[in-house]
Order: sequence, then structure tokens, then C-alpha cells
Amino acid sequence: MRPDGAEEIRVFHRCGGCGKKREFLNSGKFRVNANGKNVDVWLIYRCAKCKHSWNLTVYERTRPGKIPRALFEAFEQNDAETARSFGGDMNFLKRNHAEFR
Repeated sequence: MRPDGAEEIRVFHRCGGCGKKREFLNSGKFRVNANGKNVDVWLIYRCAKCKHSWNLTVYERTRPGKIPRALFEAFEQNDAETARSFGGDMNFLKRNHAEFR
């Protein structure tokens, strides 16, 4: 359980490091990558056992101006509350093919 009393969503994915389906934990960090005039934004999850990373797509090939300024700055600053918000969004997790238990 999180300090705010909300339950964590347990996320599972096949780990490229372990080679098995494992629990992945929200790292609280984003990766923002410029690709020409567009950006990609991912929320990074890590295998609970070996720490192998799994990047969940937040935005893909999107012009930075299409992302609300405050949100884009939150991604760049690895805002913990924003990471928790995305990590608790079932639709976001489903879009990234996460499995739950």
C-alpha cells in the first residue's frame, strides 16, 4: 500500500533479463527522447528481481507543443506524482500490454 492509502497496481511483464514473467515496479522516472521535431516519452518500470527496464509509452512521436507545458515539464523533471498518476491508470497500463494479478 502507498503512503497515501491507495493500493499499488501490481504489474507483470516478461522480463528480458530474467527470461520469465516477473513483477515490474514503477521507477518514478520518465525518459524523454527528441526525434527530429517530435518527442517520445516513456515511463520506466523495472523488474523487481533483476532491475531490467521496461519503457511504457506515454507519448510517441508527438510534437512537444501538443503536450501541455506543465505536463511536459513534469516529464523532464521526473515528477513523482505524475509517475504515480500514470502508474495508477489502468487504461495507460492496458495500452502498454501490462498484465495484472
